[in-house]
Amino acid sequence: MPLIKSISGIRGTIGDREGEDLTKNDIILYTLSFCLWLKSQNIVKSNKIVVGRDARVSGLMVQGLVLETLTKMGFDVVCLGLSTTPTVEIAVPIEKADAGIIITASHNPREWNALKLLNGKGEFINAEDGKNLMSIADSNPSFDENINLGSVTFNDSYIDTHIDSILKLPFIDSESIKRRKFKVVVDAVNSTGGIAIPKLLDRLGVETIKLYCDPTGEFPHNPEPLKENLSDLSKLVVNQAADLGIVVDPDVDRLAFISENGEVFGEEYTLVACADYYLKHNPGNTVSNLSSSRALKDISDLNGCNHFFSAVGEVNVVELMKKKNAVIGGEGNGGIILPDLHYGRDALVGIALFLSHLANLNISCSQLRSEYPSYFMSKDKIMLDKTVNVDKIINEISKKYSDQEINNEDGLKIDFENSWVQLRKSNTEPIIRVYSEAKSQEEANTLSSKFIDEINMIK
Repeated sequence: MPLIKSISGIRGTIGDREGEDLTKNDIILYTLSFCLWLKSQNIVKSNKIVVGRDARVSGLMVQGLVLETLTKMGFDVVCLGLSTTPTVEIAVPIEKADAGIIITASHNPREWNALKLLNGKGEFINAEDGKNLMSIADSNPSFDENINLGSVTFNDSYIDTHIDSILKLPFIDSESIKRRKFKVVVDAVNSTGGIAIPKLLDRLGVETIKLYCDPTGEFPHNPEPLKENLSDLSKLVVNQAADLGIVVDPDVDRLAFISENGEVFGEEYTLVACADYYLKHNPGNTVSNLSSSRALKDISDLNGCNHFFSAVGEVNVVELMKKKNAVIGGEGNGGIILPDLHYGRDALVGIALFLSHLANLNISCSQLRSEYPSYFMSKDKIMLDKTVNVDKIINEISKKYSDQEINNEDGLKIDFENSWVQLRKSNTEPIIRVYSEAKSQEEANTLSSKFIDEINMIK
């Protein structure tokens, strides 16, 4: 797998293979380029950058290289150490910093790491900024030896600050949660969720059973919070007669739940449930990306609110949320974005919203899930030869289905009466992603298979 360069940063497997791994030289180069980009934009005011990391085993090494580079470029660093992505996002504006760097490869396996880059608002830099930064990196930049060295201040209090901010939100019903006396099992894949989530649950009076909550970075299973990776959590929820299970990815921006019967609540329905609760208290527009379930639109309609679909990617969701003045949004991968707190996916605020919802309704997790529209998704991909013209394939299929509702904003999405299919080409691999959703798993699988066959016939 080659080194992946995207608008939010750079990621890859830690190693020494130039152009394939995320090497020490890459870490220094892109941190240096980020500093030079910040200075080129004339947005450096405080000369301060916030840095935090998840618990993966390479994190301390990467953090050392990042801190050394930043201070060598004259920046003062506020280092949060072991933290979460949303915590760093919140810390940047509080510190009045010029930018932030999160050292995490999110849901990727333990051998991966990455630099995620934030602007002074604590939000991911946009596509144009990312393009300019990559141009600087490609120019083989060097250090300015005349710059005075910056300093490093360590601050491990921001997870508590983050939790304080959540509990101050007027619609987080802490008292009802405490009265409900929930018992919850937490799977934090031995990363920083194991620090943050038990702290939040303790403040909410929730009995917490920890599963894989030691922040060692030794992931006990694939860290992506999908059904096939959650068998241990499901078993423990049932064995402990818990009310629900909570699982997050290593940097705590994705969130999924397990119902009391051991069944997966559904990552796509994390945002649906949280939005349902929030809209009852503060109705307004909602946003999710084009690859997310139609269920959020249904819930928005039921609450008398408008829903809008954005292109895939957190930056695109946030951009449309601002444009539409949305009150809540996110991605179907379990990412909740609540502007009342900050513009970033945040599993901690999602947990507080979800528990408030359950406590107010006084029902079980499985009962809550049964109240929502049932949709089933199929996610597949087709490997293509590099000579294949992907745009031509997508254009031909778009013409064939021109009598249906078509969206070309992010690949091709075709909306049918009770289902949809989306075809997206990858920016890093010669593949077409084929996502579909329907009223049954069989229908979703059949729809995906149909379009895979059509693509194969065209190519």
